[in-house]
Amino acid sequence: MQTLIHTYLSVPFAKPPVGSLRLAPPEAPVGWEGMRDATQQPPVYESLALQSFQPSMYFRCLQDKDFLALLMKNISIEMEMPETSEDCLYLNVYTPAKPSEDSQFPVMVWIHGGGFFSGGVSLFDGSALAAYENVVVVVIQYRLGILGFFSTEDEYAPGNFGLLDQLLSPLSAGLFHRAIAQSGTARIKALFHSNPLPRTQAVANMSGCDITSTKKIVECMMQKTEEEMLSIQQQSKGLGSTVTVDGAFLTKPIDEIFQNHEFHKVPFMTGVTSQEFGWLFSSHYGPEGWVEGTDREEVMPTLTLLNPQPADPWINDLIADEYLGSSRDREAIRDGWVEMMGDMMFVFPAIETANFYRDAGVPVYLYEFRQPPEVLQKKRPSLVTCDHADDIFFVFGMCFVDGHFKFTGEIKLLILSLKTKCFQQWVYILIYFPSTEEFPEKDKKLSRTVMSYFGNFAWTGSPNGENLVPWAQYGKEAAYLEIGTEQRVNYHLKGHRYTFVTKTVQEKIRARQEQKEHGEL
Repeated sequence: MQTLIHTYLSVPFAKPPVGSLRLAPPEAPVGWEGMRDATQQPPVYESLALQSFQPSMYFRCLQDKDFLALLMKNISIEMEMPETSEDCLYLNVYTPAKPSEDSQFPVMVWIHGGGFFSGGVSLFDGSALAAYENVVVVVIQYRLGILGFFSTEDEYAPGNFGLLDQLLSPLSAGLFHRAIAQSGTARIKALFHSNPLPRTQAVANMSGCDITSTKKIVECMMQKTEEEMLSIQQQSKGLGSTVTVDGAFLTKPIDEIFQNHEFHKVPFMTGVTSQEFGWLFSSHYGPEGWVEGTDREEVMPTLTLLNPQPADPWINDLIADEYLGSSRDREAIRDGWVEMMGDMMFVFPAIETANFYRDAGVPVYLYEFRQPPEVLQKKRPSLVTCDHADDIFFVFGMCFVDGHFKFTGEIKLLILSLKTKCFQQWVYILIYFPSTEEFPEKDKKLSRTVMSYFGNFAWTGSPNGENLVPWAQYGKEAAYLEIGTEQRVNYHLKGHRYTFVTKTVQEKIRARQEQKEHGEL
């Protein structure tokens, strides 16, 4: 199969956030006259399979390249490590070749994950999704780490600069007609901090800044060079990468927003993989040698990832008892730890979010992804099943495209001039010939299925369509779709574990508090 798409690369969507715009909300971009080069074709390499056609990979938002290199190694992907820059507010657009001027397609905007300190548009090629589902795919990137989330809790640096285009913000009202949250929702407590100033002061102190006032802190950070900011990013280890209530993007705490249903009530799809902490996160945060097994004492410190502000360490012990039990078998403890961390970090927040949207009368579709891509799975330990972000491979149809990732396949490139009503520019027309040897048919089949579900959701607000297993809405029966070699509707995802953590633990906390109060009397 060969499909034509139009690809517009490195389109600015805001002024470069440099100089006086560092640590400030984004401003509208300056327009241009005449033709804008949206190709920036890189040097021709002998092996096209290792060379990106996306020039914006060279303008990835400032971040730790070593972390990305480790991430790519862990998922067995070989790629050219992109350069980083503060001048990074660009997006890529992938659109089907329009049959007529009157054709209209839904637009799917992809906002990458990465814990607010890693990621970029060069990791995601929207060609296959655009081609197969007749949708426009827009991939954006945003400021990360300190540059995106540094907050003094006042007018000098309110924070959340990297999230001013997100769904939860009142500023985005009316722009998005549906929402999809893959392996991450606004219920993940570790991404939020109610009192960021001490962390900000710690970052400023290690940066050599005067921390006697917030004004002096920001003035000092504004004077840092880009190279110095990158060094600070690397040293701070994510200290400046949390979201806070700033009065503009977030006007009140997340819990209050959800409790009052003060979010945009649009059709909502969310889901997780069957082993969210299986490899990427466990390889980064796990104790040395965890693959062979571990013990309780080694893994307990990682529970601080779940909530940086635990009300009582005793709560962590309760949860650990549920997952790890009293076993001294190191492999059993390893498996319990992997499940516990995945549930607490991703699965339960997704279920909570689905519950809130459902209770607000919004159509909700929940999934659990159960099949990893074979190209990744065969290079990981056998204990790993479907890891965090494995679903992205299928959503973007990575088995049908071949860009800067080392997924082999023949690529032919044509360049032509395209004139639209707005402007004339050069665009890439990429014709992809998928490799039949690298990817098994089961992965290609599943990718087509997943893209159909997601494409249908973009078109209609429901993932259902012809030749697809019906996907039941998430209602009182808590239906969800198991996505794998075969699709199957199931109910009450992680029901026992979820009940224990959200109800039993809370009952034990109340009982302990009552006992404490009774003892004081």
